[in-house]
Amino acid sequence: MAQVGIVMGSDSDMPVMAKAAEILERLGIGYEMTIISAHREPEEFFAYAKGAEEKGFKVIIAGAGMAAHLPGMCAAIFPMPVIGIPMHTTSLGGRDSLYSIVQMPSGIPVATVAINGGVNAGLLAAKILATSDGTLLGKLKDYSENMKREVQEKDKKLQETGYKKYSK
Repeated sequence: MAQVGIVMGSDSDMPVMAKAAEILERLGIGYEMTIISAHREPEEFFAYAKGAEEKGFKVIIAGAGMAAHLPGMCAAIFPMPVIGIPMHTTSLGGRDSLYSIVQMPSGIPVATVAINGGVNAGLLAAKILATSDGTLLGKLKDYSENMKREVQEKDKKLQETGYKKYSK
């Protein structure tokens, strides 16, 4: 069963949103991915957001660019956590998206990750779910350990090639 809803306003957001999905898959978390435009399909959007809890979603990850209403509107309707991913835009580099998502009015919070931050959105959703799932928490700890090992291996390779660590 899907625990996370991933929703985006356009298929152009797919490369970023796919990164969130990949993390969820890696951690064994079910998700459902959908394209819905809050502006072009308001009835479909409202049905999605109102029905998300009944579907079993515990978190929604919503990506949006430009006006970026999708995450905030999800948060206004869906009673559980919403994570917003601001998309990079050609006009303002994603700052427009970031500001639209992060500047929600009091009472309608949206957790917001970096511009194009699909990986972190997936990880944040997993961490939210892990507060009540010990097995998932263990997978997240393993994920962190693997990242640590990867950095250590890269440093070891660097040291073996003869480069010295920089110090002031």
